[in-house]
Amino acid sequence: MQAFPKEEYEQRMNYTKQKMLEYGTEVLIVSNPSNMFYLTGYNAWSFYVHQVVVVMIDVDQPIWIGREMDAHSAQVTTWLDDNHIIPYPDEFVQSTIRHPMDYVANILSELGQGERKIGLEMDAFYFTAMCYERMLQELPNAEFKNASTLTNWVRVIKSEREIDYMRKAAGIVENAVQAAYDTLDVGVRENDVAAAVYHAQIAGTKDAFGDYTSIVPMLPTSENTASPHLTWSDREYKYGDYLTLEIAGAHRRYHSPIARTMAIGDAPQKVKDLSNVVKEGINETLASIKPGMTAEDVESVWRNQIAKHGVEKDSRLGYSIGCSFPPDWGEHTISLRPGDLSVLQPNMTFHLMPGIWMDDYGVEITESILVTEDGCETLADVSRDLLIKPSSS
Repeated sequence: MQAFPKEEYEQRMNYTKQKMLEYGTEVLIVSNPSNMFYLTGYNAWSFYVHQVVVVMIDVDQPIWIGREMDAHSAQVTTWLDDNHIIPYPDEFVQSTIRHPMDYVANILSELGQGERKIGLEMDAFYFTAMCYERMLQELPNAEFKNASTLTNWVRVIKSEREIDYMRKAAGIVENAVQAAYDTLDVGVRENDVAAAVYHAQIAGTKDAFGDYTSIVPMLPTSENTASPHLTWSDREYKYGDYLTLEIAGAHRRYHSPIARTMAIGDAPQKVKDLSNVVKEGINETLASIKPGMTAEDVESVWRNQIAKHGVEKDSRLGYSIGCSFPPDWGEHTISLRPGDLSVLQPNMTFHLMPGIWMDDYGVEITESILVTEDGCETLADVSRDLLIKPSSS
């Protein structure tokens, strides 16, 4: 069930340890499920309870520590041997008197790691204030450091196998966009379109099964398109409705997001006009991207292009993507926005996200892209036009 050969995991460990030296850490406690997966292959829906991967600078294999009933999942999905899979008893699960970090701290003490410089993912979704409090209490002689995105930065340049998974995910999202378009019609409910998307996402393609995505389908309608992160209701579509659809395909946890704007029968002229601005902007931006540019250079191309039409966008243009678990498919590293001086390199992957939201409407046309040796390429192949669905009524 491992997604990568052992050699690739060992290489990731080496890169992570190099980054640990830069951060001045000797022990790294990883609680972000995406980073746990990246370093070990661990892949189970168990992140609602506390679990960690511990990387020690002078030990070859990391250690997985998690709930006892999930230890077998670690055995079948990771490259770790049984001695590096340590379960904690169920009495630590959602207890009012015990906490899993007490157990983790005790293991570190037993291994002689309790007085070292320990990096914590302090801004990770699943590392809580209580986790930090218990670590401070149980390891009073340790020196704790914020290592929230240490592993994330190791992930930004993708291997060939990672890129292959993202290409497969792109094939899945192509089918999901088509499923949404085919289902959309007068009298159809928003949740019916969401259901069609879900089916396509999980059905995958003949070459790749569909994984669950880190974010649910987002498909606000008409005036609600000004709010890009709305999901769905039982609202029935009518002639002239338009919607923004933001979804992803996922394969072996690797994501390829995309967004498109659709309409039934026709769309208001303001939506058509803004769609043309966004389309021109993304085309110009994609044509300009090449290795050596900074993240803010990319955003500048986009900003200058849409400014020709008197349009501004305050939010970032995009962000790095790769493997992920809920609740987000971003890597939390590079953002395409002013002030980000990260340099683009071949085999980096981004969600180019040029959505524009006005007071009472919005347009999204986005692409997942791969930086190549001399430019960039889009992972999916879906028309960037405003997608008008003829009404059957």
